[in-house]
Amino acid sequence: MSIVSEVNSPASHDENAPEIKTTLTSEEIQNLLPHRYPFLLVDKIIDYVPGKLAVGIKNVTINEPQFQGHFPGRPLMPGVLIVEAMAQVGGIVLTQLPEVEGGLFVFAGIDKIRFRRQVVPGDQLVMTVELLWIKQRRFGKMQARAEVDGQLAAEGELMFSLVS
Repeated sequence: MSIVSEVNSPASHDENAPEIKTTLTSEEIQNLLPHRYPFLLVDKIIDYVPGKLAVGIKNVTINEPQFQGHFPGRPLMPGVLIVEAMAQVGGIVLTQLPEVEGGLFVFAGIDKIRFRRQVVPGDQLVMTVELLWIKQRRFGKMQARAEVDGQLAAEGELMFSLVS
């Protein structure tokens, strides 16, 4: 059963329809995604529109394992982890689509990714990922954007494939 169908929010217009939760805690995210420490890169979902988009938060802290080697004396969040964090936010949207219940979404492609700003410990990464299309209930494409303090840090297109 999906998280979003279990929780109520005041936004519904039909009194009998199940209401949709628009935010998710870390625990609720772990019920939807298979990732765990140190690879769970989404701390909270602050906005969720079923079948359309999710906005997630990643609080970047110096005690994360990648900063021991990337780079000593000048810690920078690796671009691949920024992309992975955006993909995990996208996974929240994909795992909640009723027509693709079950299975695991994995990367099928990454296009037009650009890094615009460094992300460092102390930053809060705000990631907005919007579903562009889904085909044959197995393939999806999403537009992803990550910002820090309102400044664009990374953006691009993420493609996913559903595996059993």
